This record gives sequence, C-alpha cells and structure tokens, in this order.
Amino acid sequence: MLEPGKITIGIEVFDFIKFITFSKSVFLTEHPDKLLLEFRNDTSAFDGEKVEQLARKGMVNNRFNAFIMGHLERQGVSTHFDALCGDSESLVKRLDMIPVECVVRNMATGSLCRRLGIEDGVDLDPPVFEFFLKNDQLHDPMINEYHIDSFGWATAEEVAEMKRQTFKVNQILKALFLDSGLLLIDFKLEFGRRDGKLMLGDEFTPDGCRIWDKDTRKKLDKDRFRQGLGSVVEGYEEVAHRLGLDLSSPVTGE
Repeated sequence: MLEPGKITIGIEVFDFIKFITFSKSVFLTEHPDKLLLEFRNDTSAFDGEKVEQLARKGMVNNRFNAFIMGHLERQGVSTHFDALCGDSESLVKRLDMIPVECVVRNMATGSLCRRLGIEDGVDLDPPVFEFFLKNDQLHDPMINEYHIDSFGWATAEEVAEMKRQTFKVNQILKALFLDSGLLLIDFKLEFGRRDGKLMLGDEFTPDGCRIWDKDTRKKLDKDRFRQGLGSVVEGYEEVAHRLGLDLSSPVTGE
C-alpha cells in the first residue's frame, strides 16, 4: 500500500481515508479539493467472496482509467481525473459522491439474463439503463428513480443529468471500442457533485465493464476472474493495446 509522503508529481500525500472498493484506496493530499487514488492488485468478485492478488493489475487499471477519462474529457464529458502520479496512482478532484450506480447494457449477459431469463449475448436496442444503490453489504440492490427521490440521494434534475451523461458516454465509448474490434457489452458509472455541477467520478476499467472481442466473443474483462477463465490481466492488457494505449511509457507527471 502507498505510504504517506511525496509522490511522482510532488504532491504531499497525507492520511489514508478508506477503501473505496476492494481494488482501490483513496488518500487525502496537501490540497483539500484533491484526492489520490491508488489502484491495487487486489481483485474480488461476488461482494468479496472471491479475492486474489493479480500482478500488474493496479498499474494496468490506472493507465486504462486515465486513457478513458482523457478521451471522455476531449469529447465534452466532465470527469474528476486530473493526472497520473505513478504507475498505480492518479490525482483526482474531490467530489461529493452520489451513492448510485448508473448501468447501461448494450447486450444481455450476467445478472440481466439470470433475472429475466434472456439468452446470453442478445443485442439490446435501445440499450437498457438501470440504477443500483452503491452498497456492498446489501449487494448493490436495483433501485429506481422513486427510491432516489424518496431517500434524497439525488434531485430529479441530477437523475436526468446522470442518465443523459451515461448515454453520452455509451455512445462515445461504443464507437471507440468498435474501432478496435471490440464490443462494449455493459458498464457502470458513478457521479459526484463539485461546484454545483455533476462530474463523472470513480473509474472506468475492465473491472467495471464487460468487453468482448467483436468476432470471437472472447471475454476480455473481469468475467475472466469471476468465471475462472484465467489470463485476467492479460485480457485487460489486450484491450489496452488494441485501443493504442502504451502501458510501458514512464509516468512523468504534469
């Protein structure tokens, strides 16, 4: 785990706050409006029932997330990402996070098939949008806009904006992956508030989305870990290389 002290870009790292997930840590910095994310090699599935350490995973996810967040920013999506700080660390803006996950499904797989008895791999047109409460202890239950309103997790305007932004991200990233012979099957996003506006927070990595080869339907995401297919990090690296991401370049900071 990262220790307090100076990191690559000269930011002073202070106290560890908490684990955001089983695979990331977050730290306070000398700037009260900035946080440091550390992507770890820890890998979990089924709400922590299956846990392993996978070499290089933290580095790959950190670089992958920076690449995707940068691409989204250039396409007009505001994100919390600021800069890569090291092989496994990134500096981000501090957000007031909304405890809701926004999920888009372009093809049927996973829990959707189990819930509705749908054949795996069926195209969904238009895509399916779902809300889930971000709560590992409750296994991230599905919720709807009435729950969000009744419990005050977000305003009606914020809900509409989260949906709009999530579909915009879907449009941008579906095209990006398809250009590399990849299918973006589904993904989740999380949003937070900063200075009166919503920003995309958390991460976008193969841990939180499903990516298949367009022709072979080979799985190149966390399902390789969930389903015991092996070569998990190698699958992540294949996606990164096909997107044109150089995982070997040194992090110099900005």
